[in-house]
Amino acid sequence: MKPNETVDYHIKVNWHALTNLYNGIAAEHGLTQATGFVLLNIEDYTGTPATKIAPLMGMKATSLSRILKNMENSGLIERKGDKSDGRMVRIHLTEEGVRKKQIAKQVVKDLNEYIIKNIPQKKLETYFEVMGNINDLIANYKETK
Repeated sequence: MKPNETVDYHIKVNWHALTNLYNGIAAEHGLTQATGFVLLNIEDYTGTPATKIAPLMGMKATSLSRILKNMENSGLIERKGDKSDGRMVRIHLTEEGVRKKQIAKQVVKDLNEYIIKNIPQKKLETYFEVMGNINDLIANYKETK
């Protein structure tokens, strides 16, 4: 089987193209694609528990902690203890973090509008369905072997 005949090849090629596009745009604003993605997953006013962010993004906590440290050093986020549960740490956006999140949100919105404008709705519905099916199959794959 040739690489371009495999399902994962097409997913990887598109993922890399998307990541490269987002990284290029993010760099213009002093961010990375990963940083922008984290910003989009933090609640503006209430913050988000640190332990909830990695699962929201499909990441391992160890990968996320380095990104969060860089974001904290850059003044995009701050860590605060939860008022009702002293054991929990919430990640809050700083004013700069909120500003950068709005930029990231607009970039994602613009790209999605561009894609939606150029691909018929029925094809997009089929794409979402197939990607959901592939995700389910991946989750169950080990059980079949």
